[in-house]
Amino acid sequence: MHSLSVSELFWKEWRELFASRSYWLLLLLIGPLVGQAFISAVALYAEASGNGIGPAALAQGLTPLDGILVPTFGAYDLAATFFLPFVAIRLIASEKQSGALKLLLQLPGSLSAKVAIKGVVLMAGWLLTLIPGLLAIVLWKTYSGHVYAPEVLNLLFGHFLRAMLSVGIAVAAAALTESSASAAIVTLGFTVGSWALDFVAAGRGGRMQQLANYTPTAALRFFEQGLLRLSTTLVMILIVVAGFATAVIWLQLGQTFRRRALRSIALLFVVVVGAVAAGNVRASWDLSENRRNSFSRADEAALQQIKDPLHITVNLAPEDPRLTDFEQNILKKLRRNLGEVKVDYAAGSQTGLFEGAEDHYGEIWYEMRGQKIMDRSTIEQVVLEQVYKLAGVTAPAAEEDNFPGYPLATRARGATWIFYGIWPLLTILFWWLIRRERN
Repeated sequence: MHSLSVSELFWKEWRELFASRSYWLLLLLIGPLVGQAFISAVALYAEASGNGIGPAALAQGLTPLDGILVPTFGAYDLAATFFLPFVAIRLIASEKQSGALKLLLQLPGSLSAKVAIKGVVLMAGWLLTLIPGLLAIVLWKTYSGHVYAPEVLNLLFGHFLRAMLSVGIAVAAAALTESSASAAIVTLGFTVGSWALDFVAAGRGGRMQQLANYTPTAALRFFEQGLLRLSTTLVMILIVVAGFATAVIWLQLGQTFRRRALRSIALLFVVVVGAVAAGNVRASWDLSENRRNSFSRADEAALQQIKDPLHITVNLAPEDPRLTDFEQNILKKLRRNLGEVKVDYAAGSQTGLFEGAEDHYGEIWYEMRGQKIMDRSTIEQVVLEQVYKLAGVTAPAAEEDNFPGYPLATRARGATWIFYGIWPLLTILFWWLIRRERN
């Protein structure tokens, strides 16, 4: 495809996007949604900081990532789940229903390039919706609030991938179905299914929990914790690409149903193999300022000396809060520092209420080099001591946590006017100007 054709198609899709009422509705609503989340987050943060009357309840626990950024950008998760898919569906479904797709297929260039351009336009349109979120960060800075750039960029990247995941699924659904309504139902069904998987995994743990780590909500949670996992990023990108590839397959009107179905099955096989391979990638980066996803630097240096695999057998039920604590505060960090960590879940019931004493419920066994040690604690330093004993490594001296926390008792000054007044008015004004120009 010539560059001129690409440019013309891009602007065609861009005009189609701005002609979409669903997109303007998304722009109109995102301001108040972000504003409500931001104003509530600032109020709660100020209350936890003592409201200027007394000391903060726990200064080290007050981080802008948890208290301000995650709640504020939670509005974008809502928008990506319920609003953005309808914008993506329209770009595909409207052309199928009007017959414009047949004309599009006759234009120079491959169908893959044309669908890719639609994806680029949708990505650019989503970036415009991030303006209220960026305004919230600017406002927080004007209140003398603290912002740690790596956390912010990681969170923005996570929400971008989350949005593109919704777009990829919606585009595939629009290509597979005959109407916008059917595509919306399929997309919503995928969303509800991912929620169900999260719910079931929370009660079972183990392999089910590892699979649930790649649902949109769970994947976004890693970014919200300041952790950039290469495996999560690769799987999300793979699903997005697979969604657009599915759209390319099913928008080829000249192909028989059987041929398109076989190509879809082959694509599914490639996606599954790619996802399994990507899921085994261990690289990750802790971008949180308080290093919540990491052991101390001394412990990390000691653990990296250990080359032998570690086998852990956990006798805790999935619904036992000790297992959640162990997985989030211990296992997640061990996997980032040791070469191989294998975990077996040996509890026989979901709750642990009917585990007999002979079943050793509550025990956690650590095995390395043919030696075993048992302990019941899920405290970080106690667990590390057991690992060091098995590996024959001298435990480093304990380090103090020097993270100060950032308490700030302030009000969301000017936020109401910006998010509830200026943003909606500007959105309506630009919509009116563009509509007037088109007419």
